[in-house]
Amino acid sequence: MATLNGWDVFAVVAYFILVIGVGVYSMWVSKRGSVNGYFLAGRFMTFIPVGASVFASNIGSEHFIGLVGSGAASGLGVGAFELDATILLQLLGHVFIPVYIASQVSTLPEYMERRFGGKKRIKLYLTFLSIILYIFTKISVNLYSGALFIERALNWSLYVSVVGILLLTALTTIGGGLTAVIYTDTLQTIIMLTGAAIVAGKSMVEIGGWSGLQERYRAAIPNVTYPGTECGYPRSDAFVMLRDPVKGDIPWPGFILGQFPSSTWYWCADQMMVQRVLSAKSLSHAQGALVLAGYLKLLPLFLMVVPGMVARALFPDTVGCATEETCMNFCDSKAGCSNLAYPELVMTLMPTGLRGIMIAVMLAALMSDLTSIFNSASTLFTMDVWPLIRKKAKTRELLLVGRLFVVFLTVISVIWIPLIKMLQGGQLFVYIQSISAYLAPPIAAVYFLAITCTWINEKGAFFGLCAGSIVGIVRMLMEFSYSAPKCGEEDTRPVIITVHYMYYAIIVFWTTIITTVTTSYFTERPAPECLINTTIWTKRIVDEKEAKKVPETIETSVRNSGKDDVCDEDKSKENDAPAYVKVYNWICGFSSLEEEDEEPIDIIKSVYQSRNMKYLTRINSAVIISFGVTLYILFSCGRDL
Repeated sequence: MATLNGWDVFAVVAYFILVIGVGVYSMWVSKRGSVNGYFLAGRFMTFIPVGASVFASNIGSEHFIGLVGSGAASGLGVGAFELDATILLQLLGHVFIPVYIASQVSTLPEYMERRFGGKKRIKLYLTFLSIILYIFTKISVNLYSGALFIERALNWSLYVSVVGILLLTALTTIGGGLTAVIYTDTLQTIIMLTGAAIVAGKSMVEIGGWSGLQERYRAAIPNVTYPGTECGYPRSDAFVMLRDPVKGDIPWPGFILGQFPSSTWYWCADQMMVQRVLSAKSLSHAQGALVLAGYLKLLPLFLMVVPGMVARALFPDTVGCATEETCMNFCDSKAGCSNLAYPELVMTLMPTGLRGIMIAVMLAALMSDLTSIFNSASTLFTMDVWPLIRKKAKTRELLLVGRLFVVFLTVISVIWIPLIKMLQGGQLFVYIQSISAYLAPPIAAVYFLAITCTWINEKGAFFGLCAGSIVGIVRMLMEFSYSAPKCGEEDTRPVIITVHYMYYAIIVFWTTIITTVTTSYFTERPAPECLINTTIWTKRIVDEKEAKKVPETIETSVRNSGKDDVCDEDKSKENDAPAYVKVYNWICGFSSLEEEDEEPIDIIKSVYQSRNMKYLTRINSAVIISFGVTLYILFSCGRDL
């Protein structure tokens, strides 16, 4: 495998300069001294940077490592998750976001508090569950996958790579808040798409086009296999997306009925995704951003999954290794080496200079995802948890707590990394989806019912969440307790573990739905004032009197408390401070502490759109959904395209 030279290093250094430049610029232009400015970018963002940030926040290094690796291991099937996202982004834009914007919330747990009359238990439950999901399915996986690439390209140790990544990420996350995250995400999107397109084009030329890929992928059998088995052989349904209901790894009934709810949580009810959209200056810009992100999400199938299959065809003995011994020799993992498919493509096929650019692409993917996760997790803790601990916390304290929480999350995530290496047959992307299938459906179910059903109450939502989460956690803990059988071995695990995780997600989802609906039916209806602007049927404010009935939440009181945080005495102390203190305050945004600007709240309070904007966003959403459905049919029904 090739190594880096001077031009490659130059490309990486140029990338660092660009990112640092954009980060510093965002620190100058952003209102980092206010809670609303730091966590929601002042709610003045237009649709292009918001759409780019939604895309970049999703396309992390786990896509370049995990998604590509799953493509190498099992073919086109994993691309179904990407097409699923294009449809769900439009659901977010036309069903969920109008309600979130009308209810004037900063976090999604805050929406649940407002929807159910100010009670805290659902809000806290969702906050902590979201943070747990960030640790299990996002932060640690991103760190591991990014470090895996850097380790392969630069020959650094895994944990040294992790530390280096965290230092780079901290520069933009801690300093600039959501504004810096969105601006850098826009740059990262351009870099990622350009680099991925180059690798995809180069790999398809190398393999001889689509027909060459079909022929060589099916023949990509490693030289060393277990005698008498088909372990390490390419799947016979590798070029089919939605597969057999019983034997397929992406069973079509399980995907449609089980994976859809799990993905609904990620795209429609996850703070990391929705927070970017809430920063848009209006509903039209929010929906336009989701249309842009939807078009962009059509690309990973061709830019990542297909190159992964090319890597398997080109490197069957390494990327497609079948025995523990050969896999350990190549990638130091008994579970398989498919996660190294993209690094192998880059370091083998890319010429001088382009290898460095692709390392920059991986860094861009990793940093964009990590900065988004860190910012969203700190927002949840700072806005939904810390005010319960210190009800009169001022702006400086809230901003400091948000930054310190990032450090805490990082430590926990690094501790979790060794376990990820041992799970899910070496396929990181499958690991992410399976954990989400156990924990996410209850959240998706409750948010969907809260937004669409006016008679669902707090008791129903809470007990539904508890019931669904218990069913999901039982399966997750059992899966951690029992190791999956090796290829060719009999599966002696309990029956509950042998059920495909997508089918199990159906059980979790409907357990939550039935419990929530039943409990709500036999208990009191929610108060009328709790429904103002909190469902799709009541999202418009009728008059000012009704608007004032919306219960004040902790986040609202936090905004108001921030106004008392700045006084002439504080400013005079800041002016007399030593130079190093002034630099520290500027980096953290403390030198620009200011009153919250209530104007964007008044603008976003209205969900009004012109007729032309409604037609424009709806037509584009229909086009995106049509593209997604067409690709599903094309790759699921056509066997040999």
